[in-house]
Amino acid sequence: MPLSDRYLTIRRDPHSEEVLARAGDLEAHSILHRAGFVPVHRLHETYHRAPAGLPRDEETSLATEAVARLRAAGYHVDCDPDFDTDHRAVRYQQLGDSVAHLAERIRQATTTDEVAEILTELTAPGDGILDALGHILTAAAEFHDGLARPRPPTPRGGCATWPRRPCG
Repeated sequence: MPLSDRYLTIRRDPHSEEVLARAGDLEAHSILHRAGFVPVHRLHETYHRAPAGLPRDEETSLATEAVARLRAAGYHVDCDPDFDTDHRAVRYQQLGDSVAHLAERIRQATTTDEVAEILTELTAPGDGILDALGHILTAAAEFHDGLARPRPPTPRGGCATWPRRPCG
């Protein structure tokens, strides 16, 4: 990977006052996305910006967190003094990385048994990837179904649960 891809800037644009993040590779774009930045795709460039309508202090917090995450991942980040931090966010392996690792293991496999063992990770009941994906889709569908129902008013006792359950 070119060293230039490990370099980013996060600055407040002097004309628009928007907080903009420029440069970086696919991993940097993923980190910015997870930190809350919004991608902007132009004809000749892609960059990220803080979401529109955030108060200035929230924009600063968002940018500071992004700087910490990017630096923890080994990026050089040139930023405004307001966004600079010595904090390094804890870095966890992303789920997509572990799934992509299965593809690499398949590429390196030399026998059908090795490939079958790797594919078992996908299909294992209870804790396999496909089973977990099914749980995620079911939970999202249940959430979606609940959106159509009006929320009940909060009782005077202050016990508000959703969906409606007895208090106490």
